[in-house]
Amino acid sequence: MAAAGLLGIVVVAGVALGGGDGGGPAIPPVDEAALASGATVESAIETVETSTPVVKTQLDRTLSDGASGDDVAQVQQRLTDLGFWPGPVDGVYGNETIKSVWAYEKLVLGTPSDAPTGQVTPEMWDAMQDPFVITPRRTTSTPTHVEVYLPEQVVAIYEDNVAVMISHASSGSDEEWCEEVTISPGEFGNENGTEPLKRGECGRSFTPGGVFSVDRKVDGIRQSALGGMYDPVYFNYGIAIHGAFNVPLHPASHGCIRIPLALSPTMNDTLDVGDQVFVFDGVEEPEVYGEQPPYFNRLDPTYTTTTSSTTTTTTTTTTLVPPSTVVPTTVTPTTVTPTTVAPPAATSTAPTTAPANTPPDALTTTVPP
Repeated sequence: MAAAGLLGIVVVAGVALGGGDGGGPAIPPVDEAALASGATVESAIETVETSTPVVKTQLDRTLSDGASGDDVAQVQQRLTDLGFWPGPVDGVYGNETIKSVWAYEKLVLGTPSDAPTGQVTPEMWDAMQDPFVITPRRTTSTPTHVEVYLPEQVVAIYEDNVAVMISHASSGSDEEWCEEVTISPGEFGNENGTEPLKRGECGRSFTPGGVFSVDRKVDGIRQSALGGMYDPVYFNYGIAIHGAFNVPLHPASHGCIRIPLALSPTMNDTLDVGDQVFVFDGVEEPEVYGEQPPYFNRLDPTYTTTTSSTTTTTTTTTTLVPPSTVVPTTVTPTTVTPTTVAPPAATSTAPTTAPANTPPDALTTTVPP
């Protein structure tokens, strides 16, 4: 068969390492010998033994955006059976089907993460009908676990080692940035707030490899220092897997794992606190990193905001002062008697910038639960 080279069983060389802030079932220790050997682990595409001959259908066209018909519905059903999410099996080749085909091309066919076509050719459909299943890289883990494949830009959720959701994704672009952020109450950096917090921050768009646990999840829309999120599931401080409108064919987030918006509610419902998250960066095995922290944001020393009051006599300007700068507070002159001593002018000192990979006191007071 055309896909015979793709359907061999890949031996899983590693096991899971427990970790994360969320607790969860006890996990066996990592296989240190396997890691010391430098062995890498690829996603397993495992053939399924069957005594019943596989009856295939044939495509007489290449399916792409806007196509419709029974052949489209057959492709959508097969993608659904394999764990990919093409949207409803309605025979309409739309945006959700395209993104699920992207994930299939990248994970199964080995297409570079920035080069999938989103199309199904007759040859591709023939191979897709072969009897196989997609198995995880880590088979010893919590009953439900997530695997994030950064080189492929794909996320997969497994229940008892069966793929239940495989999605195209977009992770951190590994670039420096400075911008105004809005942080919802309860989010990392505004844990004890009651109102959204706006301020200037700088950071690095980095998604760390490692072994983590889900420690918190939220339904609906949230704003954080890493951007807007739908149905976020947090696993590494403010880094979460979440839905987004924009999930392009390249890393584009501030460090989180974006998935298509239509998938985020089910993703959020499927995962629970304590479920393990393995992030593969293509350099080292996740167990080598353990719970690798992100690069924490720092306050932007050039950021300013200006507001005017509704009174006719007072204008207030609020400035986020650069580190180590002391700004005197102006005291309005008043008439005093000779026996009254005027108080000294008050001063305030801006917080200093914390080093990378260290939780800055200026940005947070507690670690998310």
